[in-house]
Amino acid sequence: MIDIKKLDRQLLKVEKPARYVGSELNCVVKNKEDVDIRFAFAFPDVYEVGMSHTGMQILYGLLNSIDSVWCERVFAPWTDMEQIMRDNVIPLYGIESKDELTNFDIVGFTLQYEMSYTNILNMLDLGHIPLKSKDRGNDMPLIIAGGPCAYNPEPLHDIIDMFVIGEAEEILPEILKIYEQEKSKGLDKKLFLERIANFDGVYVPSFYDVIYNENGTIKERKAINSSAKEVIKKIIIKNLDKSYYPEKSILPYIDVVHDRVVLELFRGCTRGCRFCQAGMVYRPVREKNVDTLLKQADRLIDSTGHDEISLTSLSSGDYSCLSELTLKLLDKYEEQKVSISLPSLRLDSMTFDIIERIQEVRKSGLTFAPEAGTQRMRDVINKNLTEEQILGPVSTAFDLGWSTVKLYFMIGLPGETMDDVLGIKELAYKVKDKFFQRPKEDIKGNLKINVSASCFVPKPFTPFQWVRQNSIDEFYDKAKSLQREIKDKKISFSYHEPKLSYLEAVFARGDRRLSEVLIAAWKKGCRFDGWYDMFDFDKWMEVFKELNVDPDFFASRERDIDEVLPWDFIDCGVTKEFLYSEYNKAMNASTTPDCREQCFNCGINKKLIGGSCPHVQNNK
Repeated sequence: MIDIKKLDRQLLKVEKPARYVGSELNCVVKNKEDVDIRFAFAFPDVYEVGMSHTGMQILYGLLNSIDSVWCERVFAPWTDMEQIMRDNVIPLYGIESKDELTNFDIVGFTLQYEMSYTNILNMLDLGHIPLKSKDRGNDMPLIIAGGPCAYNPEPLHDIIDMFVIGEAEEILPEILKIYEQEKSKGLDKKLFLERIANFDGVYVPSFYDVIYNENGTIKERKAINSSAKEVIKKIIIKNLDKSYYPEKSILPYIDVVHDRVVLELFRGCTRGCRFCQAGMVYRPVREKNVDTLLKQADRLIDSTGHDEISLTSLSSGDYSCLSELTLKLLDKYEEQKVSISLPSLRLDSMTFDIIERIQEVRKSGLTFAPEAGTQRMRDVINKNLTEEQILGPVSTAFDLGWSTVKLYFMIGLPGETMDDVLGIKELAYKVKDKFFQRPKEDIKGNLKINVSASCFVPKPFTPFQWVRQNSIDEFYDKAKSLQREIKDKKISFSYHEPKLSYLEAVFARGDRRLSEVLIAAWKKGCRFDGWYDMFDFDKWMEVFKELNVDPDFFASRERDIDEVLPWDFIDCGVTKEFLYSEYNKAMNASTTPDCREQCFNCGINKKLIGGSCPHVQNNK
């Protein structure tokens, strides 16, 4: 255990000491002597971001519900705290016990964003844990990882001992049971990993080797341990009504990104947007019933006192009982001034009678995500939104009193022309016109339209996994052209940093050769790369040059259909054949309807273990 008095003195010198002290309401403290496994849930970003992550709250509560396990939290310290820790030889610690990381059995990282990878290295180093798995003996914690970025685990293959591919709530307790058995016999990490390598959803990178062609593509991937499986199948929760969900959530001392009760309506999505990795890898759709959600809301409101309930999913408007649930929550909590938020509504699923009722408690701006400015590009990405379906709800919102609107777009989409880019401006101007074309007596408020454009990043397990990303210069040309064209004071425009999106694409579709790049970049001082004011693009380019690794090979190169992709050994349930058929449709600007309407044989309906979809029983 670290010197608490010494730590307390140093915390007075940092910007936000509450990030590092723990002891919040609903956190869990156990007697170390009463537990067999100590698990550190590691979030590779600052406290405010990590504490807003629903997955952390779920797994923290789940693991601590097991008597023999104590799960603590650890976050990436901000630069001021890191400097103090290094200057005063204070190791990184779990914030519940203040024990350093080397006292834990397992350190589990959640991989939410590729640009947090250097923070993983920094946290290991601050915890006095060797960076590479081959350098960590049985006396060092087991390092595991999961989350959406684990669907391409290869850039971290040298660093992480074991990945969980898919949803971890059911498999993680099973893994810990085996760990407990092996620990009681005197832990041999290799034997433990060989035992759990038989589980679906478990990937042990050291059990495989990769051979490359002369052109840098993958020639062969082979198992070098008899326990290693050729294909790793993702795991899913079959019944969300029966799966664990916390009755309490930890209440931070400071403001965090999302400070509210979160109700998860369902997992999966049937829309089939071709840029969206989550929409593919989280299939099939599994909904919670209304009674389950009402009970969870009751318990979380009682245990936290929050004054907002967020109804979340990939597309909350697609929840089949949204009206029933929302009205029941409003009826119950309206007098207590507990508001309801719907953060992920599609324009074609907006129910303004509900939204208007929600706004009676708390008024806010509205956010729309057309994603592309022209109909052709919306067809390419399979957004399945017409201009009428965009402008109609916007017009209704203005009639009901809204005057602040956010519009989200992407630039650099496959097949995009400059006319498509400038279509973003045209659509924003049409939104403005809808506001002022109404009778003068109906125009209330000061119109403000915030337009933002992110840079498209091709991701694994999407129909666009084969396409090239725009170059940095192409992104800048498109963004700045759009910026010049938008001259209306009612419309503000911002765009995501292309250099950051470029590096995100490198690691999203990278392979094993990037592990050394990561380590070298961290040694040069790279950390918090997802924070623009911390991001140092030049350092990254120096590392690529020094190691003779071409980042364009991963970001800016079109893939052949028969190329072995670094993540091909993972079965996410959606077949490669389906993804390629969707890619071909995209190139022809042909759309695919919502699969709730018709089955298109994505693969989920046939072969996902324990899974289901609307068509699984009657598929032909």
